Amino acid sequence: MPNLDRRRFLRDAAASTALVTAGGLAGAAPAHAAPPTTAPVAAAPAGRRRGPVSFRWWGTSAWRIDIGDRTVLVDPFLSRIDTGLFKGAFDQATELRVRADVVDSLVDRAETVLVTHTHWDHYMDTPHIVGRTGARVIGTLTAYHLGLAYGLPSGRLSPVRGGEVLDFGAYTVEVVSSLHSRNASYSMAFPGVRVSPPPKPATIADLPEGDTLAYLLRVSDGPSVFFMGASDFAERNLTGLAPDVAMVALPSSTATADYAERLLDALDRPKVVVPVHFDNFETELRNPVPVAPSDRERLDALVAAVRRVSPRSRVIVPRYHTAYHF
Repeated sequence: MPNLDRRRFLRDAAASTALVTAGGLAGAAPAHAAPPTTAPVAAAPAGRRRGPVSFRWWGTSAWRIDIGDRTVLVDPFLSRIDTGLFKGAFDQATELRVRADVVDSLVDRAETVLVTHTHWDHYMDTPHIVGRTGARVIGTLTAYHLGLAYGLPSGRLSPVRGGEVLDFGAYTVEVVSSLHSRNASYSMAFPGVRVSPPPKPATIADLPEGDTLAYLLRVSDGPSVFFMGASDFAERNLTGLAPDVAMVALPSSTATADYAERLLDALDRPKVVVPVHFDNFETELRNPVPVAPSDRERLDALVAAVRRVSPRSRVIVPRYHTAYHF
């Protein structure tokens, strides 16, 4: 049996004994966490219990991961400000107004924040969260310089490039150099990087893409989970990661060729695939998840592609605030 096939066989055989459940936050949630969702709870079979790690989706590519009493955040964008993007009246001069009441009600603690890139819908709430919790930010050099612009201490900012494997004891984070999504013009909003601290950002245009990363979170005695914040990638950078779970960003256009096919092959066809970044992220963070009609079509197409390319993968379309256990 070729090495790749053997690894896939062994991983799938082990994963077939694992339990994937989705439930509300009651019981699993720490104090001051998000309120329970009304989503149906998938009960564990008799004699089996949920894993100690919970994953909660907060829209876009934002996640809260609770590993016992330790919390990791990915792209925590909770202010969900209105830029006119979903109304056909996008305003790049929209002010960066952090909704502290919303953010603080959901983020009671955090020790690590993983930033995939520095567009407003991924980064703008991070400085507030770090100032309140003392969390460490893992991100690009642009994320580092923007953090300094916000007055964050350099000791809480960890610039990375891709290839780093960071040990936090109960979990490790492997940093993966990645790419940002392409729009219909084969470009992106606000390209560029920051090679020195700029003036404090005031509008969404002051937060450029700043290069893009992905992350592989490996939990001790738990799952390995791949996080994307944008819908492009370099296959060579994903080779050998073979995550149990992949949080896959919805492509915003058809500019990236064979997106699902190449991605799933590069990731060795994960046992579980979770689409992200498909919601209208300029609405309140309430279920049912709001999805624009064009994004609904793309979401359906992505789910169909995953099922076609990797029929053994389980597809979970997430709901806000719901605790998932892998």
